[in-house]
Amino acid sequence: MRNRLRVLGVDILAPLAAIGGLLLIGAVLDWPRWWVAVCTALCLLIVQGVIVNVVLFRRDGVTVGTDDDGPLLRFGVVALAVVALVGAVFVGYTRWTIPDRELIADSAEVVGIASSVSEASATFSPSSPDAAIDRATALMSPRRAEAYRNEFAAVAKDLTSRKISGQAQTLSAGVEAIGPSVASVAVVMRGTQHAPGKPADVAVLALRVTLEKEGGKWLVADVTPINAR
Repeated sequence: MRNRLRVLGVDILAPLAAIGGLLLIGAVLDWPRWWVAVCTALCLLIVQGVIVNVVLFRRDGVTVGTDDDGPLLRFGVVALAVVALVGAVFVGYTRWTIPDRELIADSAEVVGIASSVSEASATFSPSSPDAAIDRATALMSPRRAEAYRNEFAAVAKDLTSRKISGQAQTLSAGVEAIGPSVASVAVVMRGTQHAPGKPADVAVLALRVTLEKEGGKWLVADVTPINAR
């Protein structure tokens, strides 16, 4: 029974585990040419070792797993299989798990920033006309923040003179596209404007917010109406 377990674990499962680990690494790396060559060579060596092991068993009736005089060789076979499996897990974690987590975190961050900037763009109060602009520009890249202030300076002056106030609330926001350093988010809001002596004017606003990652931080690069013609 003991020898059967050794044969199963060392002579059969260990080579299969080593080959499986090498193939999994190749799948994670999307089979670059250099790994095709390395994996092919290593798998051939493992297969040759299995063949030699079978020949020795037929000749001497002993295998690497059942040879009591070769504990170091048995340990080496198991260690190589473990190294291959651990390497596959490590490569999979660094190439699949970490990027997925970063993508989820980046998506949540850009949606939050886009919603905040969009709401600030449609919010205005005559008593503090620059408050919303300051909130929006704090989340923008320097070049876009300056252009944004210039664009809204005349609008702010006009709304202040007519005592018009506005508020906006995000109804929905979602990522249209995202990459390592660029993202696009669509934001749909309910905007409400109040003017003295007039009923509230409610409208649905749709904006596309483009963001860029600068110095590890997401910043708004542009804000445009989705239905602009």
